[in-house]
Amino acid sequence: MTSAPRSLVVAAAILDDLDAPARLLAARRSAPKSLAGQWEFPGGKVEPGEDDLEALRRELREELGVEVAIGTAVPGPDGPDNTDWPILHGHRMRVWLARITDGDPAPLADHDELRWLDLSEVDSVTWLSLDVPIVRAVLDAVDEIARLDSVD
Repeated sequence: MTSAPRSLVVAAAILDDLDAPARLLAARRSAPKSLAGQWEFPGGKVEPGEDDLEALRRELREELGVEVAIGTAVPGPDGPDNTDWPILHGHRMRVWLARITDGDPAPLADHDELRWLDLSEVDSVTWLSLDVPIVRAVLDAVDEIARLDSVD
């Protein structure tokens, strides 16, 4: 767990499996109007007094009604030692690979649709423009999992 800067947003790239992933859960924004209809990873802002992983678990319960196992953090654009991604209004986002351990995901807040995408189909939805490089980094992380699995 890491202490969170004030302007931190946390999100999860929810996979069907952390060891041999084949599908990724995408969430379609319902608001604000400027972002509605575009797809993202579920998550939200870290509240005062929360650490980043507590906030992620809370957000996923509120937005999707699920509990998750949290895997590795997705490396940010500044290298593997920095997991922060720049997003709107000076905020930064941290994204972790995760899988659902309890509950069936439903669009409870901030989203009007959820969709499981085969990893080969991630470009079939319109991602938020600032999330596109994060989606690519998630796919790279999944490729790394497959590469490490083939070495074993």
